Amino acid sequence: MALAYDEPLRFGLFFAPFHSAKLNPTYAFERDLLLTEHLDRLGYEEIWYGEHHSGAMEMVAAPELMIAAAAQRTKYIRLGTGVKSLPYYNPFMLAEAMAQLDHMTRGRVMFGVGPGALPSDAKMIGIPVGELRRRMEESLDTIVDLMHGETVTRKTDWFDLRDAQLSVGCFSRPMMEMAVTTIRSPAGVVAAGKHGLGLLTLGPMSDAVLEHHVTNWHIYEAECQKHGHVADRGKWRITLMMHIAETREKAYADAAWGFPEFNNYSHDIVPAPPAIPRDTKDLVKAAIDAQVAIIGTPDDAIREIERVRQKLGGFGAVLLFGNDLAPWPAQQRSFELIAEFVKPHFSRANALRAASYQTTAAVIGDYRQEAGSASASATDAYKAKR
Repeated sequence: MALAYDEPLRFGLFFAPFHSAKLNPTYAFERDLLLTEHLDRLGYEEIWYGEHHSGAMEMVAAPELMIAAAAQRTKYIRLGTGVKSLPYYNPFMLAEAMAQLDHMTRGRVMFGVGPGALPSDAKMIGIPVGELRRRMEESLDTIVDLMHGETVTRKTDWFDLRDAQLSVGCFSRPMMEMAVTTIRSPAGVVAAGKHGLGLLTLGPMSDAVLEHHVTNWHIYEAECQKHGHVADRGKWRITLMMHIAETREKAYADAAWGFPEFNNYSHDIVPAPPAIPRDTKDLVKAAIDAQVAIIGTPDDAIREIERVRQKLGGFGAVLLFGNDLAPWPAQQRSFELIAEFVKPHFSRANALRAASYQTTAAVIGDYRQEAGSASASATDAYKAKR
């Protein structure tokens, strides 16, 4: 079936990150930066760092600090906030910080935004959970105006700007790339469509959830059209939970190492209903059967990513969900296998090599005959001179 969008896929990491509550936190931050360096060498296009302030496992509080550190260690990979919780900050100060990062990274920074993922974060700073989306929209309207170089005077019940203008502005023109998270409700796609921003679609990948994402995409298209923007599927990023190994048996064993703690977290901390019951005996098999995760070989990953593409009609990037499902060496190998065998399939990196192979293989019989004749002639000529 022809896709609405069939351009080469980019690959990246949506990195909350989820770390075991038993892991040394100082080492965990360093390992996150080591992983960024590893992905940069492997040719991944982007990484998005999360922001959370409670719950123990999602332990990055300031993604902009991760970006600043990672920019010094990498050459090519783009670095995003995945995402900044807009209701927690004065929009002017946040726009100023991100514009500075845009210069410091020479345009490699991406500004992902959302309302805030954990109610426990909002409660600690006295923001009613019911106010988060409204505040996100007010902040986003203001930040986009500031990023475009406008002077903003705007007063709400939680911020007051008077002739506010960015002191430096963005390095990227007309402004840095921005994206809005969306899970189930249409709030994210409506906000993104209003400003023509990209989408960061989070959540599982079951057929039923994918149908919901299709519905949200149609809402996004309508909102883009309403506000004079073009809905670009190339700016649509889909998160997928994935762990890959050389064999299915090894992948299952790897993922069984960390899946129990992650599943407990989904029950104890995450506000969305957990996908897998806590007392499930084989969590890995349950996750695969429920289409929550791709766990297996590179061929399994290719098949499942293609299923998602077909269901959605095409999108721009796969963002692997950073979950610490497997021990650290196995995680690194998973990223390597994806870069070696899965990514080239969807980026079409080997299209010319495959064509060259097929063209040569089709006529190798004639070439062998010509080569044999040339060799025989050279031998005869040598004998004649003797």
